[in-house]
Amino acid sequence: MNKKQRITQILKKISSIYPTNPKTELTHKTPFQLLVATILSAQCTDTRVNIVTKTLFKKYIIPKDFADADQKQLEHDIHSTGFYRNKAKHIIVSSKIITEKYNSQVPKTMKDLITLPGVARKTANVVLSEAYNINEGIAVDTHVARISQRLGLTDQKDPKNIEKDLMKITPKNKWRTLSNLLIFHGRRTCKSRSPKCAQCTLKNICPSASIYNTHF
Repeated sequence: MNKKQRITQILKKISSIYPTNPKTELTHKTPFQLLVATILSAQCTDTRVNIVTKTLFKKYIIPKDFADADQKQLEHDIHSTGFYRNKAKHIIVSSKIITEKYNSQVPKTMKDLITLPGVARKTANVVLSEAYNINEGIAVDTHVARISQRLGLTDQKDPKNIEKDLMKITPKNKWRTLSNLLIFHGRRTCKSRSPKCAQCTLKNICPSASIYNTHF
């Protein structure tokens, strides 16, 4: 079975246990809120981000509110998400750019999005696919990277190279679905330190299942 065939099998199997049309678990109402939430999610759980943004998005409504924010105050507001100084700085500067250059609208292209401070391909892919239904790439977070490696879909470690490998073997209309399903699977079953291989729907096609079953 080649990798393209294995991707088909993987999508079929995990689609049967997770939502039919999987979406990000970051709470948001607008593309801009999703952008901010995704920046905050770096090295932080979606659950924690959602707790923070529940209050944050009532205090700061539009991009200009963030653009005009006092950095120290914003740092305090997002402190529990970690790396709050850099995140606050990136959010403020990105908000200024969006307000002044893009008429307060989050850009709809990868080229424009990755020029914003704090926005790399993963964040851009999330915004494009979730907010605009544009599949320009595959969002590779720690879960997607880990599971792709365990499933033998890539031997790369750099997220950009993992993304390239996955894009080659996955139908373009499934890029968003693949990313979200692997994220769900990583949070619930294929965990970093204690993967639940015995319960995993992919155990019969996963080359790592026997290894982790031995150690856990």
